Amino acid sequence: MSREIESYKLGDIRVVVSETDNPQRVNIHCSDGEFQHEFTARVYEYENYRRLMNQRIVERFEAAGNPGNPGT
Repeated sequence: MSREIESYKLGDIRVVVSETDNPQRVNIHCSDGEFQHEFTARVYEYENYRRLMNQRIVERFEAAGNPGNPGT
Protein backbone atom coordinates (compact mmCIF):
# COMPACT_ATOMS: atom_id res chain seq x y z
CA MET A 1 0.00 0.00 0.00
CA SER A 2 1.15 3.53 -0.71
CA ARG A 3 2.36 5.68 2.14
CA GLU A 4 -0.20 8.19 3.36
CA ILE A 5 1.02 11.78 3.05
CA GLU A 6 -1.93 13.54 4.65
CA SER A 7 -5.56 13.08 5.61
CA TYR A 8 -8.17 15.68 6.47
CA LYS A 9 -11.93 16.30 6.46
CA LEU A 10 -14.01 18.60 4.29
CA GLY A 11 -17.23 18.57 6.30
CA ASP A 12 -18.43 14.94 6.07
CA ILE A 13 -15.92 14.10 3.32
CA ARG A 14 -12.70 12.37 4.37
CA VAL A 15 -9.76 13.05 2.04
CA VAL A 16 -6.64 10.87 2.07
CA VAL A 17 -3.59 11.86 0.03
CA SER A 18 -1.00 9.14 -0.61
CA GLU A 19 2.05 8.46 -2.73
CA THR A 20 1.91 6.75 -6.12
CA ASP A 21 4.57 4.82 -8.04
CA ASN A 22 5.26 8.06 -9.93
CA PRO A 23 7.05 10.58 -7.65
CA GLN A 24 5.49 13.43 -9.68
CA ARG A 25 1.91 12.41 -8.75
CA VAL A 26 -0.23 11.80 -5.65
CA ASN A 27 -3.35 9.68 -5.23
CA ILE A 28 -6.36 11.41 -3.67
CA HIS A 29 -9.12 9.25 -2.19
CA CYS A 30 -12.35 10.91 -1.03
CA SER A 31 -15.26 9.29 0.82
CA ASP A 32 -18.29 10.45 2.74
CA GLY A 33 -19.42 6.98 3.81
CA GLU A 34 -21.88 6.66 0.93
CA PHE A 35 -19.95 7.88 -2.11
CA GLN A 36 -16.27 7.40 -2.95
CA HIS A 37 -14.07 9.08 -5.51
CA GLU A 38 -10.40 8.54 -6.27
CA PHE A 39 -8.10 10.41 -8.64
CA THR A 40 -4.46 11.33 -9.17
CA ALA A 41 -3.00 14.82 -9.36
CA ARG A 42 0.43 16.25 -9.97
CA VAL A 43 2.33 17.12 -6.81
CA TYR A 44 2.56 20.71 -8.07
CA GLU A 45 -1.24 20.92 -8.44
CA TYR A 46 -1.78 19.39 -5.01
CA GLU A 47 0.63 21.84 -3.35
CA ASN A 48 -0.41 25.00 -5.23
CA TYR A 49 -4.08 24.50 -6.12
CA ARG A 50 -5.32 22.65 -3.04
CA ARG A 51 -8.07 25.16 -2.29
CA LEU A 52 -9.53 24.79 -5.79
CA MET A 53 -9.17 21.00 -5.61
CA ASN A 54 -11.07 20.94 -2.29
CA GLN A 55 -13.80 23.14 -3.72
CA ARG A 56 -14.24 20.77 -6.68
CA ILE A 57 -14.32 17.72 -4.38
CA VAL A 58 -17.14 19.27 -2.30
CA GLU A 59 -19.06 20.23 -5.47
CA ARG A 60 -18.83 16.68 -6.85
CA PHE A 61 -20.05 15.12 -3.62
CA GLU A 62 -22.93 17.59 -3.38
CA ALA A 63 -23.90 16.73 -6.97
CA ALA A 64 -23.64 12.98 -6.22
CA GLY A 65 -26.04 13.39 -3.31
CA ASN A 66 -28.52 15.18 -5.59
CA PRO A 67 -28.98 13.10 -8.79
CA GLY A 68 -31.05 15.85 -10.46
CA ASN A 69 -28.01 18.14 -10.32
CA PRO A 70 -25.22 16.96 -12.67
CA GLY A 71 -22.65 19.26 -11.05
CA THR A 72 -20.24 21.53 -12.85
